[in-house]
Amino acid sequence: MIKREAYLKKLIGFQNKDLIKVVTGIRRCGKSTLFKLFQQHLLENGVSPQQIQSINLEDINYENLRDYRQLHAHIQSNLVADKMNYIFLDEVQNVPQFEKAVDSLYIKENTDIYVTGSNAYLLSGELATLLSGRYVEIKMLPLSFQEYVSAQDNSAVTLNRRYADYLSQSSFPYALQLKNEPEHLSDYLQGIMDSVILKDVVARKNISDIDGLKKVIRFLFDNIGNVTSLKKISDTMKADGYTLAPQTVENYVSALVDSFILYPARRYDIKGKEYLRFGEKYYVVDMGLRYLELGRKGGDSGHILENVVYLELLRRGYQVFCGKVNNEEVDFVAVKPEGIQYYQVSQTVREPATLARELRPLENIRDHNPKFLLTLDEEPEVSHNGIRQINVLDWLVNA
Repeated sequence: MIKREAYLKKLIGFQNKDLIKVVTGIRRCGKSTLFKLFQQHLLENGVSPQQIQSINLEDINYENLRDYRQLHAHIQSNLVADKMNYIFLDEVQNVPQFEKAVDSLYIKENTDIYVTGSNAYLLSGELATLLSGRYVEIKMLPLSFQEYVSAQDNSAVTLNRRYADYLSQSSFPYALQLKNEPEHLSDYLQGIMDSVILKDVVARKNISDIDGLKKVIRFLFDNIGNVTSLKKISDTMKADGYTLAPQTVENYVSALVDSFILYPARRYDIKGKEYLRFGEKYYVVDMGLRYLELGRKGGDSGHILENVVYLELLRRGYQVFCGKVNNEEVDFVAVKPEGIQYYQVSQTVREPATLARELRPLENIRDHNPKFLLTLDEEPEVSHNGIRQINVLDWLVNA
């Protein structure tokens, strides 16, 4: 198992805290493995096996527990009296009204509850209302570039080679075991895609036009990093001879975001300090899935690099927006409670005109927050009047 140290550290930090720990993320990103790693940590630190109940609600062996009353009764009957009990519920969204069982267990003094889900529905509606203020969400993604590199055996391979493999072979953890079996890897990724579409999108939103949904997926995958509107998607579909109303497109896009296959970045006017009403950018959770849908077409490596940086900023705990200053675009405005950082991403800035173009938006920002230019150029770090130009692969592996 690949040790997901950053996520494991978060779970350990919240252990025995009076909060329900909710781990969310796309299917196969490693949520179940994270639970196993944490359970191993518990056992190594004096917790007995009897104090741990782990139930995967997609396992047919637990099919009878997909009724919230039976789930509650089963867990209740196996609690160890006078000791802390650690309850792990994997893919809990498979239990209708699961929040009633979770809430009833939560109010007991000797339970520490951990749940996972593969759809943002988990934290909407009833659960958000019933458990408001009583849970913490840990947002999980597939392997970061740092995790991918650290899991490899041959340290002699260059970072550039690793980066190319990271993109083409997928960032899903199990994909590492299939990296030398391209046909099996393709089948594995297709299985993830089919599972997400059928279980987390089609079933959840009662979508009947699967062909239309797949066309929207391909459009968004093909336009990562581009400003996109629902009307633009609808108009593009119509020009291709396929009619989808903007409201239908909105329903599809919302479902894809809720399933964690796509991540939206709102646009933000840095100078006016306000969110822009129209046009978002979308990024895909894994490049392997994008290659699966679109093939290995060239010409968009800059947007692919931008996608990788966007996801890394999410991993580092930032809220991420696409910035605008005057008429210039700033790739990312990364926000934490303690401050803001600005990022431009470019494959190369060796040409003076390209360097000037990439620096100009950052130079137009008049505050003193950190500003970065991330590139694949292998030159040492350099400062342009306080704007730090850094090799992006070094930045990725030195989280």
